[in-house]
Amino acid sequence: MTIALEHDWIWDSWYVHDGAQWHGYFLKAPKSLGDPEQRHFNVSQGHATSQDLVTWDHKGTCFAPAAEPAWDDYTTWTGSVMRGDDGRWHLFYTGTSRAEDGLYQRIGHATSDDLHGWTRVGDGLCLDLTGPNAAHYETEMMHGFWHDRAMRDPWVMRDPDGDGWLMFFTARAAGVAEANAGGAIGLATSSDLTTWELQPPVFVGGYGQLEVPQIFEVDGQWYCLFCTAAHHFSKELAETTEGGPMTGSHYLLGDSPRGPWRVAPGFLDGDLPCRRYAARILETGRGLRIMGFADQPGGVPFVGVVTDPDPVVVENGGLLRVVPDPKAAAPLSSPAG
Repeated sequence: MTIALEHDWIWDSWYVHDGAQWHGYFLKAPKSLGDPEQRHFNVSQGHATSQDLVTWDHKGTCFAPAAEPAWDDYTTWTGSVMRGDDGRWHLFYTGTSRAEDGLYQRIGHATSDDLHGWTRVGDGLCLDLTGPNAAHYETEMMHGFWHDRAMRDPWVMRDPDGDGWLMFFTARAAGVAEANAGGAIGLATSSDLTTWELQPPVFVGGYGQLEVPQIFEVDGQWYCLFCTAAHHFSKELAETTEGGPMTGSHYLLGDSPRGPWRVAPGFLDGDLPCRRYAARILETGRGLRIMGFADQPGGVPFVGVVTDPDPVVVENGGLLRVVPDPKAAAPLSSPAG
């Protein structure tokens, strides 16, 4: 195991390199809860640093829900970190409130000078499903149809085709009859990382939800990594995916961050019961590596640690393949470039 805590479960994680070392951020909750399913609503964010993605120095809790009442006083879930044009570090995260029983998700913004102590920008809220493009999304809780009002897991990156920024997030599209065909990758744009404008989704379909999206490019090919569960495959994909539905991480292929996107054939990194979930693919000096949290590998009870990185190779046609490597714990150098 790579990132593990004696007294806490760990699940979703995200990473940034500051030019000298890796910073890993992760959701965590105390094992004293007894039931790991209770972790989602007893969450804080942890922080650790590493030179090699294998040996980690834990820095403790770096972010947590706000004091009541607030839009993010219940949970502060998965996000992403990047450095802005102002030289400061920016955290975008998912928040929910106790007043709404954690059912409505929104996206928040905090900044830091040291990558550990985070301060909310205003009250933190930076994006909700409002404005002229909100009609493309499920903006209300669809009781009996879906289990939440989805807007979470923001992935923020520079716009390669402009001067601004792009935010991708897990969402659901409006008006899709099959619940498991309504999953969407949402989009918002900004010129300054502070004011965001909601745009239509860049992808809809295939699954009920595409969680923890990560957009990246390799040799001119764009990828959108995401995770999903076997019971969230659409009827069409359940029937056509080689090996059948499974739980884990897969990806979309695209021509640009805005798409058009298509589901890659097969399934990248899945199993039943789930072995690894909420994966990230990182660019290192030794190639691509995939990291995610150990869920129930081999059917054991929930593990709740981040596993050692495995190599990922790009094959003909730009398709990705995970290469399980018993030597994957070998030190990794800094990211290329």
